[in-house]
Amino acid sequence: MKRVLVSDSMASEVVEILNNAPGIKVEVKTNLKPEELKAIIKDYDALIVRSSTKATAEIIEAATKLAAIGRAGAGVDNIDIPAASKRGIVVMNTPGGNTVTTAEHAIAMMLSLARRIPQATASMKAGKWEKSKFMGNEYCNKTLGIIGLGRVGTIVADRAHGLKMNVIAHDPFISPDVAEQMGITLVSLDEIYEKADFITVHSPLSKETRNLVDAKAFTKMKKGVFL
Repeated sequence: MKRVLVSDSMASEVVEILNNAPGIKVEVKTNLKPEELKAIIKDYDALIVRSSTKATAEIIEAATKLAAIGRAGAGVDNIDIPAASKRGIVVMNTPGGNTVTTAEHAIAMMLSLARRIPQATASMKAGKWEKSKFMGNEYCNKTLGIIGLGRVGTIVADRAHGLKMNVIAHDPFISPDVAEQMGITLVSLDEIYEKADFITVHSPLSKETRNLVDAKAFTKMKKGVFL
């Protein structure tokens, strides 16, 4: 019997599917402190996490039976991949599981920022009617700059086209021809900072992308840009 530890909260269907699989026993233990996880991980054959659990090198070293780590989501920056690889532990993620949700959430945040919805809501709840104070900005014919044109970035671009926005993007792994087929113009990072009225970042977190949008980048952006 293989023991699987689910250390972060997730849909009950996940546990149900695993429990119905032959030869698997699932245990759900959430909100574990690092030292608590380290103390029990030796008893498990697989670990399933979301973003709260940090599968550090120290925890992986203590996982003497562990054969697999599953990430319910796309990003794996909370898992020490080199440490897992060194131990022969397979790390898996579900990059398509929340792609549409993430892209639509990015669009929702952009619209909320531009129309100043949180501020207007707070004002109304305070019993005020300050409609001229919260006029906001339109999106039609504005330029959206997308940094990272992967699964999420391409869906954001598609939704932005529906808002009649001009879409430019930066992604060193996408060819201009492919981008053009999606109605997107590939540009440099500096061009995004210079031209975009809205900027959304969808690059995976890595050593190369950490602090990608730094203080120097902000000095190159349009005044009043929405990020």
